[in-house]
Amino acid sequence: MAKILVLYHSYYGHIEAMANAIAEGARQVSGAQVDVKRVPETVPADVFKSSGGKQNQAAPEAQPAELPNYDAIIIGTPTRFGNMSGQMRNFLDQTGGLWAQGKLIGKVGSVFTSSATQHGGQESTILTTHVTLLHHGMILVGLPYSEQSQMGLDEIKGGSPYGASTIAGGQGERMPSQQELGMARYQGKHVATIATKLFG
Repeated sequence: MAKILVLYHSYYGHIEAMANAIAEGARQVSGAQVDVKRVPETVPADVFKSSGGKQNQAAPEAQPAELPNYDAIIIGTPTRFGNMSGQMRNFLDQTGGLWAQGKLIGKVGSVFTSSATQHGGQESTILTTHVTLLHHGMILVGLPYSEQSQMGLDEIKGGSPYGASTIAGGQGERMPSQQELGMARYQGKHVATIATKLFG
């Protein structure tokens, strides 16, 4: 079995929805074992609640020490000023010991994201997250153009060859569309297919 972790941070639930779609796609691949976990929230609980943070997310919290147990790690993070969220950055900054020991070298890494607007930094967020994965020696996998819905002009939507994404709206009012969820499923399946070939 190839063990796959979908590791995400979601404040309002957009990335959580995408993470679940990523996992659905990965589970379509025979020989893939898929876990969905979230990074710990760093915003104080009262502030998180009062600002509309999504309560009761079903995924358990991950710990950095768990990452070497997986063959592929698919990271989901909202965009914060064109980069990953502080919560995801805090989590990944705790992986220095894993880096020093080379624990993630050769593992598959992939990224998906969300932003409030169509040009709100989705691609820069994925690409700058790739930098951390490359420092760990991971093998990067994106969303190939064989998932052709990323190319269509039929609706405003996320998605790029770097990874699946969604547009949340300025007030977080827009949840992922069916096409965006489809791109997420495709990415999950694509990563799982590669991971099972390498590690299954």
